[in-house]
Amino acid sequence: MMSIRQRKEIKTTDVCEDFPAQEENAKLENKVPSGCTNRRLWTILSLTVGGTIALCIGLLTSVYLATLHENDLWFSNIKEVEREISFRTECGLYYSYYKQMLQAPTLMQGFHGLIYDNKTESMRTINLLQRMNIYQEVFLSILYRVLPIQKYLEPVYFYIYTLFGLQAIYVTALYITSWLLSGTWLSGLLAALWYVTNRIDTTRVEFTIPLRENWALPFFAIQIAAITYFLRPNLQPLSERLTLLAIFISTFLFSLTWQFNQFMMLMQALVLFILDSLDMLPAAKATWLYGIQITSLLLVCILQFFNSMILGSLLISFNLSVLIARKLQKNLKTGSFFNRLGKLLLHLFVVLCLTLFLNNVVKKILNLKSDEHIFKFLKAKFGLGATRDFDANLYLCEEAFGLLPFNTFERLSYTLLFYAYIFVLSITVIAALVVAFHNLSDSTNQQSMGKMGKCTINLKPETAYNLIHTILFGFLALSTMRMKYLWTSHMCVFASFGLCSPEVWELLLKSVHLYNPRRFWPGMMDELSELREFYDPDTVELMNWINSNTPRKAVFAGSMQLLAGVKLCTGRTLTNHPHYEDNSLRERTKAVYQIYAKRSPEEVHALLRSFGTDYVILEDSICYERRHRRGCRLRDLLDIANGHTMDGPGENDPDLKPADHPRFCEEIKRNLPPYVAHFTRVFQNKTFHVYKLSRNK
Repeated sequence: MMSIRQRKEIKTTDVCEDFPAQEENAKLENKVPSGCTNRRLWTILSLTVGGTIALCIGLLTSVYLATLHENDLWFSNIKEVEREISFRTECGLYYSYYKQMLQAPTLMQGFHGLIYDNKTESMRTINLLQRMNIYQEVFLSILYRVLPIQKYLEPVYFYIYTLFGLQAIYVTALYITSWLLSGTWLSGLLAALWYVTNRIDTTRVEFTIPLRENWALPFFAIQIAAITYFLRPNLQPLSERLTLLAIFISTFLFSLTWQFNQFMMLMQALVLFILDSLDMLPAAKATWLYGIQITSLLLVCILQFFNSMILGSLLISFNLSVLIARKLQKNLKTGSFFNRLGKLLLHLFVVLCLTLFLNNVVKKILNLKSDEHIFKFLKAKFGLGATRDFDANLYLCEEAFGLLPFNTFERLSYTLLFYAYIFVLSITVIAALVVAFHNLSDSTNQQSMGKMGKCTINLKPETAYNLIHTILFGFLALSTMRMKYLWTSHMCVFASFGLCSPEVWELLLKSVHLYNPRRFWPGMMDELSELREFYDPDTVELMNWINSNTPRKAVFAGSMQLLAGVKLCTGRTLTNHPHYEDNSLRERTKAVYQIYAKRSPEEVHALLRSFGTDYVILEDSICYERRHRRGCRLRDLLDIANGHTMDGPGENDPDLKPADHPRFCEEIKRNLPPYVAHFTRVFQNKTFHVYKLSRNK
């Protein structure tokens, strides 16, 4: 199995628009000369200094994360196969398409290979550009071919340096968002520093480099910064148009690079819906943002050859429903408090019903089942009914899809981030409640811009947007640990924005002095000086054996995570893979996983041969799994789905029955005649067992 070990006897080497005018805080304003020219010079100086710091801290963060990656794996020294194995699970699958494009004789042949791919899923030809979000790999491969860098930079380094470069953009966008909210670049600096010092909880890019979220989140951060500026009142027409263009481009790129974009943007649409309903931002601007979301998704849908999962997304149905309901209820924002509250509840009901109706109609027309597993997972997760569905339980039993662990808050508190966040959140929530009550209590029409400004004077629209954004994404992170990176990075922005006044800064410095935690700089230096290396000899041995001893057209079956590495390192054809957003693939994966269930050798052989399998890889770490509790081990999920009782001490549901056959992955190792007749062991080490399937039926 893969591990990271300390290096031995190694000598260490050195690792070689103009901004909008910002609101000055009260203390700085007192120091600015009274003359208009001097004020302008002061603003230019502030923007220059703040902008320079933003770029520098973004680049430093990128170098810091790249250095950690190198120190952790000794990436520059390990073999090519080890580098590729380090891209675990779906990361390896995505990187394999970048590699495939570079190995193609011409770009056109590379494109053809992606559009008519028959190696990712055996006995099937699929359009990878339709099924997966891999345009970024295509773009990078084209760049690498075109740019004169082949002699100086290996393809893998061009790839990972691009991702680390995007981290510089990510941190810079967070910095700018905090600056825009507070009016001082000091808060942007604090946001960036908090992002780095809380690295464990704000990013995982250094060990999951090709993951889709690492491509998408920098564009998401740019979009939030652009929306924050767009929601400012009294923008000049040119500034507004340029900002809308920035929002559209960043939204489009975010949508293009991550398959879960629609769910994240649905959260954003809910933010806009809440604020629009409570008169906390201009309705016209909300309409623009709804339209941009729909347009971006439809454009991505076209580029992905009319991917039905996009057309059937809840986001498109919700946004259309909001716009339709708003037309139907033209007098929504008039009347007394209780009158408006009633209208608001009716509006919510109409939008919800319209959303479900439109979404169901689209899914019926398209016969869409691609995202079925997500809704089954959500239903089971929030206790809306017990399920024995294999796919839903597969997610439920993974730690990443569980609740956010409490020790996350301990780490965030250690850097004072969580304390500052709760302090700022409490104040802004109280202000938002007061403003919302005031807006709903006003019986006059609230839709004019002048009145809007008056009603939200204590909580600016951009502040209100970021407040509801952080609350909704906070709930998402609390319910699903994997989504915490969307929240914690924005937590840095929101907390730093709230601590921009001189009085609060003084309080913060005093609290640091009194609290006196261990300084963070030595900790970061310790991380940079700790040298380790990638070590996974069993997987390396397996990949080398496959390359040397099997035909190039051989078809391999096994776990999703391992097969992604097989595709990347050997180029062999797979039966299944980790990109789970396809109903037929999920059914195929469940069938392949019967190798870990209680099934007869004849049944397993027939299932595997139905997918054209030549070799099957069994992993002891799955067959004898101890990591998960009983009921969450893969073999338990298969037993429950097959109606069989689970192994080991503990209760079973009364309708589960003992299986007629022993567990396949255990029994095959005994070399009994029924198994030898169908499977021949051709490779074995401490972790993996490879069997060749006989051709007889």
